[in-house]
Amino acid sequence: MAEKINQEYNAEQIQVLEGLEPVRKRPGMYIGTTGPRGLHHLVEEIVDNSIDEALAGYCKNIRIIIHEDNSISVSDDGRGMPVDLHPKMNKPAVEVIHTVLHAGGKFGGGGYKVSGGLHGVGASVVNALSEYFEVEVRRNGKIYKQRYERGKTKTQLEIIGDSDISGTTSTFKPDKEIFDDIVFEYKILEHRMRELAFLNKGIRIILEDEREDENKKSEFHYEGGLKEFVKHLNKNKTVIHKSILYNEGQKDGTVIEIALQYTDGYSENIFTFANNINTHEGGTHLSGFKSALTRVMNDYARKNNFLKEKDNNLQGEDIREGITAIISVKLTDPQFEGQTKTKLGNSEIRGISESIASETIGNFLEENPSEAKIIIDKCLRSAKAREAARKARELTRRKGILDNLTLPGKLADCSEKDPVKSEIFLVEGDSAGGSAKQGRNREIQAILPLKGKIMNVEKANLVKILNYNEIRAMITAFGCGIGDEFDISKLRYHKIVIMTDADVDGAHIRTLLLTFFFRYMKPLIEQGYVYIAQPPLYKVKKGKAEHYIYDENDLNTLLNEIGRKGISLQRYKGLGEMNPEQLWETTMDPEQRTIIKVNIDDAILADEIFTTLMGDKVEPRREFIELNAKYVNNLDV
Repeated sequence: MAEKINQEYNAEQIQVLEGLEPVRKRPGMYIGTTGPRGLHHLVEEIVDNSIDEALAGYCKNIRIIIHEDNSISVSDDGRGMPVDLHPKMNKPAVEVIHTVLHAGGKFGGGGYKVSGGLHGVGASVVNALSEYFEVEVRRNGKIYKQRYERGKTKTQLEIIGDSDISGTTSTFKPDKEIFDDIVFEYKILEHRMRELAFLNKGIRIILEDEREDENKKSEFHYEGGLKEFVKHLNKNKTVIHKSILYNEGQKDGTVIEIALQYTDGYSENIFTFANNINTHEGGTHLSGFKSALTRVMNDYARKNNFLKEKDNNLQGEDIREGITAIISVKLTDPQFEGQTKTKLGNSEIRGISESIASETIGNFLEENPSEAKIIIDKCLRSAKAREAARKARELTRRKGILDNLTLPGKLADCSEKDPVKSEIFLVEGDSAGGSAKQGRNREIQAILPLKGKIMNVEKANLVKILNYNEIRAMITAFGCGIGDEFDISKLRYHKIVIMTDADVDGAHIRTLLLTFFFRYMKPLIEQGYVYIAQPPLYKVKKGKAEHYIYDENDLNTLLNEIGRKGISLQRYKGLGEMNPEQLWETTMDPEQRTIIKVNIDDAILADEIFTTLMGDKVEPRREFIELNAKYVNNLDV
């Protein structure tokens, strides 16, 4: 029984947070995190207001500026926020928007027909979490200005000049008291602004960085919208037909756009959006699209004798192999499942999506028979490969290789049977595997040594993958299957830790493993089960004192503290150089180690990077290396 607190519980103990105090008290409830993701989300919230103006038909240009001090300005040429007095609040509407939660023109009041910022907390939350926030409104031929500090009104709304154009400019500086760091990453903002420009054809978004060490500028403007989005996603892939299928349809105020193209790859890349929000978990717009794609492709294949009467229908996964598709829906009253807005739940959208997709795909196949043949042939090859993979699984299962009852011989399993408490280390090489097996906690830690570099699954189908010993060993050890048989509930370990040498080869092995997980076991990453171990780079000894160092900066800091004379410095080239006790103390002990959880913050960006680094085309990889070489701090050769 919990110990009672010696304190009265009455009205005096009930704390009332006024205005925007709840946001500052619990920022994570509103922006998810006070780390980098939450910081950059502030910019998105303000840009979303400008995008909503564009969706309403009033805004064409948006400009975002990162200033020298990491403050941000977002400017648009929309109508300008209302400045007249709010009838209930008795203060200017622009002030209400910035200082009252759940206040905005997106709740059916006629201000917006379609909007992504449905909670109405965007501007007010950003204001609450900023050191200062200044809004400048160009409206009615005048320029209005007001300043807030940490969510509270600092100055009254005043007229500071005349203007013959309309629009709103918001300038804010994130609060150091709230965020871990207030330094914006240009690449993160660049990626999201490009995405918004693709999703809203015709709009022009300019991103500028005034910081001395950056000084960059990007402009995004795509009249082709989703067609150019698909082209961008496939730029480093080999497409099997030139045309990009595209269609746009409307029903009852809902607009759905669909664009797709096939590549010669093995992975399926379908990305869905609802009111510009990336619906990572899909929803009714995705299910409608998939249903139409499977039905129309099978109908066409039968009608044109690609499938004979005796043949089984193509399955959805056969038809989606190698596809790149975007489904974007804009609707008046979206219903998102959960707080995170990652799955669209509107039931009526499925039928509209299915109808638009059927028309898009059906018309294209009928009007482009040569390209249709190429696509259907790929689907038929996928079906044969799937059947071959099924037979390979059955064969290996009969041999006991994929049977959980027959775990791989080189796996040193743990005694714990609860997956939540269990972890498995994927260790590079038998030497390090031996040290790990001796140094581990046998109760909760399993060790699976991997010999050499696993195959690059970006260039292989499932049949080849299943015939590769090291990959089969992982599949068996994990216990959750692969491909269409994958079942996350059967996973035997809730921490899968990649432990490789701190050198170039180790980094390559790590990338190969992450590629495999991303392409064939993505839920492992999405649900936070994959980690990367951080072994030390150096061991510094002076007298009886020993220090393990994990990066160059820490090494220099330590040497400056203890002096550079009379020290013993050991550079670890591999895990095998550490004895079991050292490996346990530095890399495996849950009480002392550092491990990094692998996240997919942006599946589109992750797909682009894996395609660039691991795909067939050499030129994009060369460009990536040349562009990012300056960021490399430690390179072993």
